[in-house]
Amino acid sequence: MAARPPNIPALLQLLLLELLRFFVFCVFAAIPSRFEHISICDRPSLGISSAPDLNRLRVIALREDFDNEFVGSVDKMFSKSGTLSRQPNFEYRPEQQEMARAIARSLSEGRHLVVEAGTGVGKSLAYLIPSLLFGLEHHRKIIVSTHTINLQEQLLHKDIPSARKVLNRPFEAALMKGRQNYLCPHRLERALQNSGDLFTSGQQEELLRIKAWTQRTQHGTLSELDAEPDTELWLQICSEPHLCTPKTCAGTKCFYQEARRKLLTADIIVINHTLFFLYLESVGETGNRLPGYLFPNDFVVFDEAHTLEAVAAKQIGLGVSQYGLRQLLYRLYNPKTQKGIFTVLRDGDAVRYVTETVEQADRFFRSVDEICDFKKSRECRIRQPELVPDTIGTALARVQSALVAAVKSLDDENLKNELQDLGRKIRDTRFSIGDFLEQKPQDHVYWVERTGKTGQFLSLNAAPVDIAPILNRRLFPSGHLCVMTSASLSVGRPDLAYFRNRIGAFDVDAVQIGSPFDYERQMRLFAVRKMPDPRNKGYEEALHRWILHFLNLSQGRAFVLFTSYKVMSALAARMETELHRRFTFFVQGQGLSRSRMLAEFKESGNGVLFGTDSFWTGVDVPGDALSNVIITRLPFAVPDHPLIEAKLEHIEATGGDPFTEYSLPEAILKLRQGVGRLIRTNTDKGIVVILDNRILTRTYGRAFLEALPKCPMEVL
Repeated sequence: MAARPPNIPALLQLLLLELLRFFVFCVFAAIPSRFEHISICDRPSLGISSAPDLNRLRVIALREDFDNEFVGSVDKMFSKSGTLSRQPNFEYRPEQQEMARAIARSLSEGRHLVVEAGTGVGKSLAYLIPSLLFGLEHHRKIIVSTHTINLQEQLLHKDIPSARKVLNRPFEAALMKGRQNYLCPHRLERALQNSGDLFTSGQQEELLRIKAWTQRTQHGTLSELDAEPDTELWLQICSEPHLCTPKTCAGTKCFYQEARRKLLTADIIVINHTLFFLYLESVGETGNRLPGYLFPNDFVVFDEAHTLEAVAAKQIGLGVSQYGLRQLLYRLYNPKTQKGIFTVLRDGDAVRYVTETVEQADRFFRSVDEICDFKKSRECRIRQPELVPDTIGTALARVQSALVAAVKSLDDENLKNELQDLGRKIRDTRFSIGDFLEQKPQDHVYWVERTGKTGQFLSLNAAPVDIAPILNRRLFPSGHLCVMTSASLSVGRPDLAYFRNRIGAFDVDAVQIGSPFDYERQMRLFAVRKMPDPRNKGYEEALHRWILHFLNLSQGRAFVLFTSYKVMSALAARMETELHRRFTFFVQGQGLSRSRMLAEFKESGNGVLFGTDSFWTGVDVPGDALSNVIITRLPFAVPDHPLIEAKLEHIEATGGDPFTEYSLPEAILKLRQGVGRLIRTNTDKGIVVILDNRILTRTYGRAFLEALPKCPMEVL
């Protein structure tokens, strides 16, 4: 049979179709930045709905190839024979490789990510290296936010230099501090010129010492001073918005402006959570500006992310400090010393207004104090508006008017700026007090708190009951990019749902990565069933006996962690003589700072440290110095803080169970953090002791045990 002739029209049709495909491919290839994230479901918006699906699939495949190349290169760097393997003291950790790979994929795909990575994974390098590669390649500034100063210092002095060696390419790193940490030489000179009217003789001597210090300081920050200066004095010479600017400080060696220039040119910036949210608040809603959080086109990595909810609630809420208001007024005029800016201006009426306002402020806060009940704690929740009459608003408005009048009469631009700045702060304080008394922001909880070492001052506070929707808008909008990580985010589910829901990461990808440590070999858990209830008469005696038993077992070298400062202090007083005789004994809150106490504990070789909240997390004592962590009580938060109480009420009002949805998960996270103090390297060994029999006798005890690392356990 003769062969059939080819179908010429069909061939022409195929050829034309291929040409069309090639044309569409060229269009996409020429403008990849617009379409590289578009998915198939977006097709009609492109205006080429008649194009075959194959064209779209080819474009996406090119993007995936690009992503896979980046992810693959990061994966290879962390492999057994990768770039990191050539660094001194390198130890291959598959968990670190897995984390780096997950972060590389999230960055390349422009997707937010939450990662729980167990202790010992090497989180810092796992996020630093892919972040630096991505940021440098795409000219995006990297922000790394931490909760503790210790981690900031580790990043700046150890991990970032290590990453620089691994990448073998230049980049600039900078630490971002709050403005008020920096001395402004311009303001210092003006303060020196008017020192007689602004400061007492003792403050004037301190001012001269600071002037001499400016000749030898490198960065001009508070942390470099040998002794912390007088607060009233420092507020007159530190950097402030509108007062310390490139224009006002032109021609001077301004420490803040120099730091600001470094921040603008830096490739990676290290900051703390508090400052991050403070600046995020000042920038405003992310939808109203270019993509980025603090800088255009930046992205952020939150380490120690388990603290984010608490820090954000505090910064996003409302706060008026009695002490802060007093210091603000004293800058204008201090009735005790008869010094201040209005003394410089020789403005008698303004001096009288400020004097009256200082007195009125004291009366206002006294009236608040009289109506609040502080018998149980330092916080008193305010459930209804109009706690007391607003007897201070008018006085503050009068001071504000005096500032406006003074500004109009001045020719000195620098002094005008100073007064305008103070006027804004007086106005904001007046509005905040009014909002607090009226309970204006909806869905907030309001409370008054005693502050200061002896509780001699008050502060008015308000915070959102549910901060998740706010954080969802601020941290996770389209076009922005953030990664969150911590060693303890889960409470039993690998999708990290509890943490994600608390911080508004509703649709964010989650990855759970275990620890490389061999807890079966390195750690042993003891649970004591024979402990009496804390309300029983013999509880303190039993606590004393069991703590001493386990301290002898580990020869000291122990943290004893409490949930109550009162219980800790009482037991420390009871055991003080006995423990001082056998061990080097430390008690939180008895003179030494936390950093100094830790340093001496590490050096002692047989230290016993009694600590509360701040020692459950963020403390790193590797090696033999810490071989025993004793948990005196399961760390359920006492619902006496107004914010916790309001959260529980909110869950109940919406049909939930406050215990299982908040109290239990929070306690599990806190216990994991406390236990996590023990094993910090793969050579550490030690014991964890839980002196709360509810972990054995209550049904929820199993949830605590299942959340801890798998290790041998002994019940006594």
